[in-house]
Amino acid sequence: MVVVDGKGIPLGHHLDRANPAEITLAPKVIADVKVGRRGPGRPRTRPQRLIADKAYDSDKLRAELRARGIDLIAPNRAGRGKTQDGRKLRRYRHRWIVERTFAWLHNFRRLRTRDENLLVMYAGFFHLALMLIALRRL
Repeated sequence: MVVVDGKGIPLGHHLDRANPAEITLAPKVIADVKVGRRGPGRPRTRPQRLIADKAYDSDKLRAELRARGIDLIAPNRAGRGKTQDGRKLRRYRHRWIVERTFAWLHNFRRLRTRDENLLVMYAGFFHLALMLIALRRL
C-alpha cells in the first residue's frame, strides 16, 4: 500500500503479504506518513484528508482516523446509508492521481508480479522504484 500526495509523490508505504484486507493495513500505512515542512521542525505525521475507494468505507476506520484528526473521503458501499455529503465526495475525483502512481509502479516489471520469495528482496526493488518515481516528479 502506498500513500501519495496531490502530485503523486509517495509519502508512506507498507508492504505485507497478499491476503490481508486493505482496511486492516490502512492504519499502518498512515502511521508511516511523514510530510516535510518548508521551515525547521519535525515532519507532519497527519495528513488533512485521506481519499480512498469503497473498500475503505468502514465505521471503525472512520472513527480511528477522526480521532487522529484525519478526514476520510470514500464513497459509500452498496446498501449503506450516506455517511458524508456530496461536497466532500467532489474531492474523490482526484483519486486518479493515486491510480497513476500505481501505474508508474507497474512500469517496473519486477513489481508487477512478485517473483521474489523473500519480502526483503521485493522491498528493495519497491524502495528503488519509489525513489525513481519521486526523483522524476521533483
